Amino acid sequence: MPFLMCLRRFVFGAAMAALGLAGPALAAVGVPEAATDPMDASQRAFGRARDMLLQVRTLLRGQDSQASVGSGFVVTDEGHLITNYHVVSQFALRPAQYRLVYATADGRQGALQLLDVDVVHDLALLKLADPAALAGRGALRFRPESEPLLRGERIHSLGNPLDVGFAVVGGAYNGLVERSFLPTVFFGGSLSSGMSGGPSLDDRGRVIGVNVATRRDGEQVSFLVPGQFAEKLLERSRAARPVTQPLYPRLVEQLLAHQDALTAAFVALPWRGSGHPRYVIPVPQERFMRCWGNSTPSDSRGLQFERSDCAMDSRIFISGSLQLGHIAVQHEAYDGRRLGSVRFLERYSRSFRNESFGGDTRQLTSPQCHEQYVAGNGVPLRAVMCVRAYKKLAGLYDMSLLVALLDGTETGAQGRMDASGVSFENAQKLAAFYLAGFGVDESGKPAKAGPKAPPRPAGKASAP
Repeated sequence: MPFLMCLRRFVFGAAMAALGLAGPALAAVGVPEAATDPMDASQRAFGRARDMLLQVRTLLRGQDSQASVGSGFVVTDEGHLITNYHVVSQFALRPAQYRLVYATADGRQGALQLLDVDVVHDLALLKLADPAALAGRGALRFRPESEPLLRGERIHSLGNPLDVGFAVVGGAYNGLVERSFLPTVFFGGSLSSGMSGGPSLDDRGRVIGVNVATRRDGEQVSFLVPGQFAEKLLERSRAARPVTQPLYPRLVEQLLAHQDALTAAFVALPWRGSGHPRYVIPVPQERFMRCWGNSTPSDSRGLQFERSDCAMDSRIFISGSLQLGHIAVQHEAYDGRRLGSVRFLERYSRSFRNESFGGDTRQLTSPQCHEQYVAGNGVPLRAVMCVRAYKKLAGLYDMSLLVALLDGTETGAQGRMDASGVSFENAQKLAAFYLAGFGVDESGKPAKAGPKAPPRPAGKASAP
């Protein structure tokens, strides 16, 4: 299934041509403010922002080898700038091994300091180590929230794509991404690797968003962080001290708040029914998830099944090897009447045993699992709940819950819920909510799934 990926990880399309229009040269052209030509508007946007646009580089300490490259933009006269968290994540997690520097369109370079991050919205606030080096260049301003964008309004995204030069990419505002838990702007334009953290401007040169991601499986489908979150980060942390230690405690603080909100929103939505003729199987609402299904052909021999996969598209980027903060739910309904009960039960049991919960990694501990038979809503359930702890994100866990219905000899259903980056308390809350969604309708009519009183296991798991 497709999902959002960070720009720094992908090369999308051919390199954009570098533009070298200086502010004075643009003024000499004499383009009127009211011009409607999109090219004229893009030229004006680039000309106004050129002096405030920076390339942000993460270098290994003691040498000039680049570990990552992105973009950023100046937002105060004191030298504060905004970029993506993922652009500076290596420094944020290992400041003793990396350093941050900037480069301007006219070739100036200097050191940067990291002040704070908003990891949930993939933002970082930096400051020039020597603000006087770029004094007098001005700062980009944010478009007020009281002036919402209209669908189809022109947007001009700036950055340094593929490290080939500063450029501007025109496109359109297409509203917020549908079925996304976090507000994300759908930008109808082509962003490329290296433009992460750059500003997206309206026709008046005001920041409406921050370049963050693109889709590899489509064209002109890119995404921006709404400017309001960058503005709030600036207001909150403009006086913060430079980061000198790994930011794991700060990330945990923000991630715990996020998973609290996500869990509360998820359990507040009633389950949808799967449409099964006998069983009630919990299927999540598509408020901030997308569901996909498939099945065996009706004329195929052997075991018949229908499958549903529901997952959030978005992930919270922590590092190049770690993304979390999402929920997925899936199930398979089996019909083994063509096999007979003996062969069906063998295949059904094998399918349950084949599920994997991962192992010990650099990021996560080995899973600790608890298996239990539960008296569900009219149907016996076999449930296995596994949790893995994050080694450097104290208090956060990955939870997996595998469930099988046990009342049939030729038909059955199995479901699975996975939640990444949740507290142990919320892992239990999600597990109880999922178990309560299973049931059986003896009348043969599909029953309406919804939150019910959770089944009471014989014993309660404890935090590992």
